[in-house]
Amino acid sequence: MLAHCRALIDAAGPACVAVKLQLACFERLGSPGWDVLQGAAAHARAAGLLVLADGKRGDVPVTAAAYGQALAGRTPSPFGELEGLGADAFTVNPLLGKDALAPLIQAARETGAGVFVLVRTSNPGAADVQDLRLEGGRPLWERLAELVAEAGADGIGGSGLSEVGAVAGATAPQHLARMRELMPHAVFLLPGVGAQGGGVGDLGPAWSPGPAAGLLTASRSIALAHETSGGDPAGAAAAEAQELRARAWEVSGASAA
Repeated sequence: MLAHCRALIDAAGPACVAVKLQLACFERLGSPGWDVLQGAAAHARAAGLLVLADGKRGDVPVTAAAYGQALAGRTPSPFGELEGLGADAFTVNPLLGKDALAPLIQAARETGAGVFVLVRTSNPGAADVQDLRLEGGRPLWERLAELVAEAGADGIGGSGLSEVGAVAGATAPQHLARMRELMPHAVFLLPGVGAQGGGVGDLGPAWSPGPAAGLLTASRSIALAHETSGGDPAGAAAAEAQELRARAWEVSGASAA
């Protein structure tokens, strides 16, 4: 599995700014899976890429703090500090509220990392909960977007972007313009392109502040590109990543202009 991850990073990495590691795929293997996870993260860093841990963590504050230590920070012990994964960013679930988000954001800030808060996800079932209407008629995801803006207000850097970003599914692009209104300083993590049916050309509003304001994510469409395009897996993955990069850059550049 580690050899596979390294080969995929080597093939697609030149077209990317980050590697998104889906934690469940490693955790299901038990303790050897964590070793592979650390190895894949180290290989990504050696390739000059950021490491994004996708685990969608969220819990009561004391447990949320432990998740923050595991993903981006370190844990003190009688034998010295124990390093966690050291991710540059990680995904979090906001449904437990502000007090549960705060320790995760704090853990990220202490190490110069960022968080991506689930706002409107890419799966079809997202509508079951995230589109529910609150009092006044607005959907739940709008309130989640407000939480992101509030949490990131004091973490806006010189670029005008905050360390607190938002997961905004590419499969529901009709919401992106409103999301950008509510979260003008958030970086959007945009899953759902490719295997889930999202199209890059529909994502322009995500990049309205500029190209750095959106990260396009693709997993199966890159890793399994050889199944549809033919050729060797590494070459197919590289070609698909380069194609997605070119399309995203075109859309983000046009939006910024």
